[in-house]
Amino acid sequence: MEQKRAVISVVGKDQVGIIARVTTILAKNQLNVLDISQTILQDFFTMMMIVDLQESADLDQLQKDLDQVSEEMKLQIHMQQEDIFKSMHRI
Repeated sequence: MEQKRAVISVVGKDQVGIIARVTTILAKNQLNVLDISQTILQDFFTMMMIVDLQESADLDQLQKDLDQVSEEMKLQIHMQQEDIFKSMHRI
């Protein structure tokens, strides 16, 4: 069975706790981080994550949780299933 994965991107002004808040939501939703890359460009924090989407994952609740952090911390957080992400970025 093929593993379902999602790409989560986070962009915003650098501040304490971004990684902690996002990964806490993933843990609460029982999702494992498979890969993560983050950097700070001047004052801007950027992060890309690939997470394992289990069949039991409640994607609506996950999106609501991410939207709440996005609003509270004034970040842009986007989640896309990996197959959709790949087809959108194919050359």
